[in-house]
Amino acid sequence: MEIRQITAAERTAKMFPLQAYAFRSSPWTEEDETKHRERAAFFETTTMLVAEEEGEALACAAAYPMLQNVRGLVREMAGVASIASRPEARRQGLVRRLLERLLPQMRAQGCAVSALYPFRPSFYARFGYVGIPRVRVARFAPEGLSELLRSELPGSVQRLRGKDAFEAYDGLARRLLRERHGFAVFDETRAGMLRDDPVWTAVARVGDEVVGAVRYRIDEHGGDLLASDLLSTGPLGRALLLQFFARHVDQVARIEVLMEADELPELWGTDLSVTTTGTVDYPRKNAPMVRVLDVPALAGSEVGSGGITVEIAGDDLIGGVWQLGSDDGRLTVSSGGAPAATLSAAGFSALAFGVLDPVEVVTRGLGDLDAAAMDRLGTLFPKRIPYLFADF
Repeated sequence: MEIRQITAAERTAKMFPLQAYAFRSSPWTEEDETKHRERAAFFETTTMLVAEEEGEALACAAAYPMLQNVRGLVREMAGVASIASRPEARRQGLVRRLLERLLPQMRAQGCAVSALYPFRPSFYARFGYVGIPRVRVARFAPEGLSELLRSELPGSVQRLRGKDAFEAYDGLARRLLRERHGFAVFDETRAGMLRDDPVWTAVARVGDEVVGAVRYRIDEHGGDLLASDLLSTGPLGRALLLQFFARHVDQVARIEVLMEADELPELWGTDLSVTTTGTVDYPRKNAPMVRVLDVPALAGSEVGSGGITVEIAGDDLIGGVWQLGSDDGRLTVSSGGAPAATLSAAGFSALAFGVLDPVEVVTRGLGDLDAAAMDRLGTLFPKRIPYLFADF
């Protein structure tokens, strides 16, 4: 058995049969395969590995080059995806061997962090990944937003086809990348695949500034308006988009929109009846997971105060002893010293991404901390809710 990196031109022949069987309705059609081949150019910058035997692909894994905001610091990220194997070759350790090669390779290519959507979280937990919140879904009738129609807001909303709004939408996403913890975007090569999606995009502007955007489709008259993430720079951009939704009151029965985990749609309108869910149901609705690939690369991220020396144990990528401190609210990192606490890679990643506090790290079995270490780590890494945004 051999593991090798393949090109975008080889992707359809080597990876498509594995992906299609694992993630699509099957058997697949020739049309499905043709569409996959036509998108090869969007994967030119993707790192793709296959495990082969006598030239036949048994398993595959890929990593998209992405950018992610980690506590105010934008760093290169490996978006791990396309992990699949033939059913005959499963439970033979092939995916494990692919990841053991892929993750060090992505770190060597400059990635400080990684994210993925797991088929089973416990499997990826063994590779140092820890869960972060899934996007929430708000469902409501448009008449609940009727009061917004009486408001004169300083701005406007333009409805465009997806390809015509792509530059504005992508530009807004890259602005939010600099502002929101956990936010991630694809590189320009992979992002281009979104350009031709058959969707509408509502773009909110104040003057020449894009302050909000949402991609959506309508399934039928009297049916549902199904929207992706409600992106905005603040309350005005969100209000402009919600006002646009309210104008569909006599066209659709329900609106469904994705949003970050700390959004509060029950406050969007006085008489708004809304159901907010954050469903996680493996393998269909997966909550993302993240991990740190390079501790020193996080230096400069926004933290609290104080400092502590920790040992990260049992991990080939970030294992060792690290002195962690704060210089005017920015993380400092150096190696060596006498550790006051022991963390697993997942435990450190949980603190760096702000999804667990030190007590939860201990109760989850991700670290060995005494009370003093808990206090110091909690002060240095206050909890923050990451919003991954990118879906892959």
